Amino acid sequence: MKIVIAPDSFKESLSAMEVAAAIAEGWQKVLPNTECLCIPMADGGEGTVQSLIDATAGHPHSIEVTAPLGNKVRAEFGISGDGKTAIIEMAAASGLHLVPMEARNPLITTSYGTGELIKAALDQGVSKIILGIGGSATNDAGAGMLQALGALFFDQDGLPIGFGGGALAETAYTDFSKLDPRLQHVEFEVACDVNNPLCGEKGASAVFGPQKGANPEMVQELDQALHHFATIIQQQHNLDIRHHAGAGAAGGMGGGLLTLPNVTLKAGVQIVIEAVNLAEAVRDADLVITGEGRMDAQSAHGKAPIGVAGVAKQFGKPVIAIVGCLREDYEVVYQHGIDAVFPIIRQLGTLETVLANGHYNLISAAQNIAKLYQMNQRPS
Repeated sequence: MKIVIAPDSFKESLSAMEVAAAIAEGWQKVLPNTECLCIPMADGGEGTVQSLIDATAGHPHSIEVTAPLGNKVRAEFGISGDGKTAIIEMAAASGLHLVPMEARNPLITTSYGTGELIKAALDQGVSKIILGIGGSATNDAGAGMLQALGALFFDQDGLPIGFGGGALAETAYTDFSKLDPRLQHVEFEVACDVNNPLCGEKGASAVFGPQKGANPEMVQELDQALHHFATIIQQQHNLDIRHHAGAGAAGGMGGGLLTLPNVTLKAGVQIVIEAVNLAEAVRDADLVITGEGRMDAQSAHGKAPIGVAGVAKQFGKPVIAIVGCLREDYEVVYQHGIDAVFPIIRQLGTLETVLANGHYNLISAAQNIAKLYQMNQRPS
């Protein structure tokens, strides 16, 4: 018997590989001869770097980068086992968690550090970069990222503009001639799970600005700055980043990335599914087990377990989800390829205790599911 175990991480508790290993351990207590193929998953957000490092036998790299407020921090990215692909999370260098609550101001925060991570990846000689752009503190249309890669933005006096979403309003002309030439030879897959345009009521500033510290007046100022920046890009590069679906992701980072060669915006879970070659693993499996920390109606919108279930159903495989906990609206996942869901919490306790016991709770749940499976396989 062969089962594929392809869960997402359990946030603040276990990495995706640790989740998969615990499930395999519990299952094999009951059915020791089962081949358990562990494939850590992610949806392009937090945990993607670790999951793809684990899935490809890759390794992490850590460098000093510029944080959103201009201070220096250490940020990590991954290189796949074959050395051909870099995996980067924008949040590692430009994430909201790097800015104290009282200092959050997208008029001044910059994505420069993300560009530094991309440059470090190019230094490793990769031919492909997978970039997850969730969790950002910025609203600068990726201008900071582009500046780190060699792009120049000038005001009407011929002086370089500053950092941050507010500075975009000063842009008079651009110079991309000094962009890192290695970008011409690298394929970018950008994990982007929103379709928001750059500007307007559904744009980056209006939808995501408030969570980054923008008040209503700042939202309006930021939106006007993005609109102006997009106009300059269209006039000087004949490229419409204002209306492109996903351009508004991560404070306009989706739009900024579109100014680079060889960039594709894709659903994050789809990028990971392809990167780990999930379909090939599932093809001859008897059962697929997935999971995540919390399953609810939102799980049906681009989360890893539904992505895994979609692949499994292409081959008619049964799918079980093992999860940390459930919300009342979770049953919608049954319409998206999940056949059964099992929460793992065995006894009540503080959040800290429950998170700490995740490993043992997973083993126990997997063991009981294996017993149920074993009962079902016995001849009547």
